[in-house]
Amino acid sequence: MSNEDISKAAHSAVLAVSEEAPADALPIRGYDFDNGVDYNALLSSYISTGFQATSFGRAVEIINKMRAWRLSDEPIADDDTDEERDPAFRKNTKCKIFFGYTSNLVSSGMRETIKYLVKNSMVNVLVSTAGGVEEDFIKCLGQTYLGDFTLQGRTLRGKGLNRIGNLIVPNNNYCKFEDWIMPIFDQMLKEQQEDGVLWTPSKLIHRLGKEIDHPDSIYYWAYKNNIPVYCPGITDGSIGDMLFFHSYRNPGLVVDVVQDVRGMNNEAIRAKKTGIIILGGGMVKHHICNANLMRNGAEYAVLVNTAQEFDGSDAGARPDEAVSWGKIKADADSVKVYAEASLVFPLLVAQTFAQAE
Repeated sequence: MSNEDISKAAHSAVLAVSEEAPADALPIRGYDFDNGVDYNALLSSYISTGFQATSFGRAVEIINKMRAWRLSDEPIADDDTDEERDPAFRKNTKCKIFFGYTSNLVSSGMRETIKYLVKNSMVNVLVSTAGGVEEDFIKCLGQTYLGDFTLQGRTLRGKGLNRIGNLIVPNNNYCKFEDWIMPIFDQMLKEQQEDGVLWTPSKLIHRLGKEIDHPDSIYYWAYKNNIPVYCPGITDGSIGDMLFFHSYRNPGLVVDVVQDVRGMNNEAIRAKKTGIIILGGGMVKHHICNANLMRNGAEYAVLVNTAQEFDGSDAGARPDEAVSWGKIKADADSVKVYAEASLVFPLLVAQTFAQAE
């Protein structure tokens, strides 16, 4: 092979001719700080920045689509009822937003962001873990403090201090929680026995939201705004401990999870359009997605967590895996933001729910 042939071969390999970019291709460009510090412009620039910044920008777009959708945007279907054909009904029928989050976020300052959404009725159905429920009430009774990830468990245990990442929760807070919740359980048992009340996790949380009567509480506002809260793992936390203790002190209280499965699934089935926003993974992610399976998938989905899919975990799964199960529609607007929720979700809210519709 001659030197000329070698040169031509290398040249054609290195400088292969590109196809022209599509007319609607978005050029990569980030924020220019020569324009000063404009946080709205900075966050708006994420869509064209690339990597997870672009995923953040997509999440903003998708959440705003959830918020903007009305049934009046769709053509009238042949099987629509007379009510569903009414222009006023169609204009007022919105996308139902399912919002799920794990317990660590309620332990953190993310609680205030979640409370803002619930207080202002910006989401329609909540799903969390037992910890995500009880930590809200416990923080009405005692403070959680900033600690450090490196504090030693042996030392903390001897001082009656519990560590959640770099947060510290004094064990006395759980003692206060027991003192507060046990009389409520007693009254619930009385109503079960005398009035035939069938308690479910969602009814239990609704009642606790009423009893806490505290404006800092997520579930106080869920109670006030009649937003259902589902927690299929209600016993997997301090609430479960309290139910265990109560079963010996005053036996008989029943909390029926089956009725809540029916309620949760019907929330999805009866919705004209659904959007899901899930912070974290595990039970809350699966419970929301599985309910949407009952309607052949959600139209909008935003997932925020740090998990990877190589281990087959539900938390790590991208939205496309949920498409294969029928939990998210094949033509849905969906994105997964690979990020720690306490860092990015307040920014997402700032660019979506906190903006005027």
